Amino acid sequence: MKTVVCQAPGELRMSDIPAPQPAANEALVRVRRIGLCGTDMHIFRGTQPFLQYPRVMGHELSGEIVSAPEGSGLAPGDQVYVMPYLSCGKCVACRQGKTNCCTNIQVLGVHRDGGMAEYLALPAQFVFKTDGISLDEAAMLEFLAIGAHAVRRGAVKEGQRILVVGAGPIGLAVTLFARLNGAQVTVLDTREDRLAFSRDVLKAPYTVLAGEGDKQVMVALTDGEFYDVVFDATGNVKAMERGLEFVAHGGSYVLVSIVLDRISFADPEFHKRETTLLGSRNATADDFRTVLAAMKAGQVPTGLMNTHRTTLEGFIDVLPQWMDPASGVIKAIVEV
Repeated sequence: MKTVVCQAPGELRMSDIPAPQPAANEALVRVRRIGLCGTDMHIFRGTQPFLQYPRVMGHELSGEIVSAPEGSGLAPGDQVYVMPYLSCGKCVACRQGKTNCCTNIQVLGVHRDGGMAEYLALPAQFVFKTDGISLDEAAMLEFLAIGAHAVRRGAVKEGQRILVVGAGPIGLAVTLFARLNGAQVTVLDTREDRLAFSRDVLKAPYTVLAGEGDKQVMVALTDGEFYDVVFDATGNVKAMERGLEFVAHGGSYVLVSIVLDRISFADPEFHKRETTLLGSRNATADDFRTVLAAMKAGQVPTGLMNTHRTTLEGFIDVLPQWMDPASGVIKAIVEV
């Protein structure tokens, strides 16, 4: 089968290898769509903290069942999506239902080879029927589920003031699900095009261009009280450290992005707000179901989010272009 391997940072190669032979508990999936994620770009750049090379990327996946274990509820020909966080089910996190931060987690395309290939074998419990959504939509479930999970972590409520810092795909997903929860969302970013998408497509009531005078704008928007919940989705150390300034007294700060570095805050600022600091990692099966229900209800503008697409063969050539902000990529999909 054809597969794309990231041999080392900046080096992609098309390989022809044998198709996987599924174990007794595994489903064999013919991969049909792969969503390109910021994680994949970090892998290509060499800045993903949990990875060793060479690696087959790809964890935003949809496809068709080729074979599945008896009793799995899956049958050949079923259209499916993949939950790419393979959890052990036994550790301290899994026993609490927090499979997204399993101590033994194996994320497809990061800890083990992913789905940038024609076929993928994986335990059947991580494969789910698409339930009527399209293959394109199913390949977009994962990044949206990360946003839905972050909003759940932040316990976003109707009427709250919410700030989303960073309007990449994950920040846009946070914006979408915070809006669906009835929150009053402000989006802060350095890019006018992403702010325009937040306003025009996701209906965020307020957007602020990051830079000189941005804090004064947010003072005016909130009567100086700032935000009940602030989400960082920038992957930028300075932005993550600065974000605490925008948390209201008694508010929460949710770090969705991850960086290869330490972050720090001024302790008096942290304490005087009695800030709740939360990390948000991956998503659970419940978060995927939340997104699936929203898609079926017509609440997710997937067609407008999918701005770019290519084939498996074309991916190697276009990835460097797509990583340029000028390309305007929000969500790119690879067809297999």
